[in-house]
Amino acid sequence: MAAITAAMVKELRDRTGLGMMECKKALVEAGGSVDAAIEELRKSSGLKAAKKAGRTAAEGVSLIRVSDDNTVAYILEVNSETDFVARDDNFMNFANDVLNVAFEKGETDVAKLMEGDLEAKREALVQKIGENITVRRIIKVEGPVVGGYVHSNNKIAAVVALSAGDPEVARDVAMHVAAVNPRVGKPEDMPADELEKEKEVIKAQPDMEGKPAEIIEKMMGGRIKKFLAENSLVEQPFVKNPDQTVGQLIKDNGADLASFIRLEVGEGIEKEEVDFAAEVAAAAGTGKS
Repeated sequence: MAAITAAMVKELRDRTGLGMMECKKALVEAGGSVDAAIEELRKSSGLKAAKKAGRTAAEGVSLIRVSDDNTVAYILEVNSETDFVARDDNFMNFANDVLNVAFEKGETDVAKLMEGDLEAKREALVQKIGENITVRRIIKVEGPVVGGYVHSNNKIAAVVALSAGDPEVARDVAMHVAAVNPRVGKPEDMPADELEKEKEVIKAQPDMEGKPAEIIEKMMGGRIKKFLAENSLVEQPFVKNPDQTVGQLIKDNGADLASFIRLEVGEGIEKEEVDFAAEVAAAAGTGKS
């Protein structure tokens, strides 16, 4: 009998949504064959047709919960395979359960958080809905004044921490962060390597060619300043009042920017490109050989 490896257990879990021990047991009984294990699980537990290996869960929702005293916020991403499922009430209820448990326990380690009841709920939901569902990340933000904003489609969430002031201002700044997606909070926060990359781009622009070094440096300085202003939160025109920068809004509120985070569903996940016509043809036995 083939040895049961962690990779085999993971594949079976990804394709069925069942627990690790149940998957390992099924693989042992099936002699190490993932496909045979799936068939036996379908017979014994009423498992729905399993998903293809590697099916990517890159849709979903991002949610936040802010404490009553506006000093702590939790920001969460839960993924599904399709946007249709992400809008399902059962899926949303599960995502909110995860967020509330994380908040109440003060837990940001997904593996620890999902032990026990939440993992059982996830597995049951996978079986009910028929899609892979994953809790991807949970982030805690703390500060003297914290505010959060979730875009109406639940795809983008942002949290801002200020050194003082009104929570509503923090929420307004979070709304700006969700809409504009600044790279850094302040110009001095821009990583040196990103600045160097931008300088190389500027130097390669056609209007730089043939100019004296001192002119290039002067032009470079102006364009780098513009680059930093466009990509730094405090330098950006505030979305609700473009005549005022975000930094001025915060300053007028007697505060300074402490931190911010923006979470967009699926960012950084390489989505699987599916040729549905080819998939249907193959399933019907009419695909080209």
